[in-house]
Amino acid sequence: MTPAVVFDLDGVLLDSEQVWNEAKEELVRERGGRWREDAPRMMMGMSSLEWSRYLHDELGVPLEPEEISDDVVRRLEAIYHAGLPLIDGAIEAVKRLAGRAPLGLASSSNREIIDLFLDLSGLGPCFAVTISSEEVERGKPAPDVYLEALRRLGADPSDSVAVEDSENGIRAAKAAGMRVVAVPNPHYPPDPAALAEADEVVASLHEVTAERVLA
Repeated sequence: MTPAVVFDLDGVLLDSEQVWNEAKEELVRERGGRWREDAPRMMMGMSSLEWSRYLHDELGVPLEPEEISDDVVRRLEAIYHAGLPLIDGAIEAVKRLAGRAPLGLASSSNREIIDLFLDLSGLGPCFAVTISSEEVERGKPAPDVYLEALRRLGADPSDSVAVEDSENGIRAAKAAGMRVVAVPNPHYPPDPAALAEADEVVASLHEVTAERVLA
């Protein structure tokens, strides 16, 4: 089996965690729900099925979970069409590694958002496999999305690397048996105990090089 590199999307390639949370908060407040300050951290890593149920069950949005998910996706699509919030160095990091190892994308974003990112960024051809956590049983910190990406890539987890930013993402990749290069999210920094599980911590995507990741 060949080694692979699997990127997370939100917080790693896109500066989008706060964009998602703003869209969710807008919906909650517009529909008379009860937004909570701890909601962003509670939802981090959840699949669309999980966070839409959370908005319904815990935050009181009076829509069916599928309608909640669709509404938030529409808001995100409008924002991304207006200007994709790429993190500095994202394009370069993906292209640097694309010629050195098979690349995967393992994201908690909805499939529509992943596909829109690939189209708008022009990075679609760089990724051999892309997986949304809505396409597996459980979202992060469960390892499902990483295990499915590796299965489709035909890659050995012990030889493969995840590039992650959040505590749930780090824990998901480690649970899948992968090495982890962490690029901590400055808006939602990972818990120090989770960050300590990463094999390497870098300050930015400019440090995500083939020499470092595939060493």
